[in-house]
Amino acid sequence: MSLAAFDDFFSGHARRYLLAAIELALSEDGPDLTSLAVFSPSDVLRARIVAKEDTLVVGLPIVPLVLSALGALAACDLDFPVDEGARAAKGTVVCRLTGPAVAVLKSERVMLNFISHLSGIANLTARYVAALSGTNARLLDTRKTLPGLRYPEKYAVAMGGGVNHRKNLADMLMLKDNHIDRAGGIPQAMAALRKAYENDMEMMPPVEIECRSLEEVTQAVAENPARIMFDNMDPPTMRRAKALVPPGIETEASGGVDLDSIAAVAASGTDFVSVGRITHSAPAADFSMQLESIPRE
Repeated sequence: MSLAAFDDFFSGHARRYLLAAIELALSEDGPDLTSLAVFSPSDVLRARIVAKEDTLVVGLPIVPLVLSALGALAACDLDFPVDEGARAAKGTVVCRLTGPAVAVLKSERVMLNFISHLSGIANLTARYVAALSGTNARLLDTRKTLPGLRYPEKYAVAMGGGVNHRKNLADMLMLKDNHIDRAGGIPQAMAALRKAYENDMEMMPPVEIECRSLEEVTQAVAENPARIMFDNMDPPTMRRAKALVPPGIETEASGGVDLDSIAAVAASGTDFVSVGRITHSAPAADFSMQLESIPRE
């Protein structure tokens, strides 16, 4: 199992959020009173996690983190026949696990929930990326993620071939319609940003401006932001908007994009297409844990 991409993504605060999500998931389940009653502390189980459909496999490195959170990792043997991010056929064993029975059963649903959810996001992301084939556009995710799972979900997008947009509100300053309307227009909103950060302009994050019309695109171009978003424009309007934006300013199409429309949107020439449904509406992939041996007195 390759851990490089996982460890690179989950460093610093991203790792803290992931570990907190794992701890919360285990805490939500409470003690496994059934397993504690049926199995003795010395009982050992051998189990395997199996893909029940053709799928990308994402989230395998979470398995040892769950066991570690239970204090059981040192007592477990793990084997991963499939690399993280690889595609597996239905029936493929993606993980083999031997360890204390109570720990294996307590961790089962938490492991499967993470792997199923993240693999499902990667699967849907890959379908959208494939729909962009032949264009220069790249697929972006959004902040439409489940609370507490922002980083795991964005990791799954990256494993499916997508590109992460801002992971939090500080990664990029985004002037949306509410900011623009409150300030009185795009020039006024940009002036407010520059004033707020005038004492440390080098530390000011890049700016993206959301535009609802060609007039706003023209105003945004004059402010030279890092990126301009075409918000809920139809493809003909987006093509006209793209023609207004000079090289050096990225463009993004957003709003109501699905698998049926994404190719037409990308044909406008935009650099990015953002799609919220790759995280908020991705169906879970189907995995199960199967016991290979059960101890008998």
